Amino acid sequence: MWFRFISYLKFLAKSTNEHGVHSPFVFQYVTQCLYFGKRLHKKKSVDVLLKTIAYFNCKSISIDNQPTIKELIEQDFPKIQFDKHMVDLFFVNKLSAPSFQKILSEGKLHNDSLVLIDSIYTDHQNLEQWNQLIALPEVTVSIDMYHCGLISIRREQVKEHFTIRI
Repeated sequence: MWFRFISYLKFLAKSTNEHGVHSPFVFQYVTQCLYFGKRLHKKKSVDVLLKTIAYFNCKSISIDNQPTIKELIEQDFPKIQFDKHMVDLFFVNKLSAPSFQKILSEGKLHNDSLVLIDSIYTDHQNLEQWNQLIALPEVTVSIDMYHCGLISIRREQVKEHFTIRI
């Protein structure tokens, strides 16, 4: 409990809103997706997931063992395909650096693929895994939103990390 409280205070101290973002890609994502429109779900990470699917017009996604979230996505986005060889969006509860590199080596991610990781501040181990992920050279864009984190491998993007309040 103390870990989450203290980590949230640290997050608030270093986080910003759209005014602290200097990347056009991230600025548009924050202003036109995260901060735009009504809330789609009461859980913030699921709300981010649904908004991200709509904003990037994702065609194929992969979700790890979360049937209720999969059903919710199927209701809102009936044309979405799940677990294809190459996906636009991964949604996972936990992801270690070796697991991410395995996904990359298997060719499951393309240049514009996104990985959304739920609950990166649940405990010290999840936060450490998040920090190891964003340090990888393949990860060019990372957005820490406290409730979840988004990483991207956009090769045309300069490596940057953002801490955004949602």
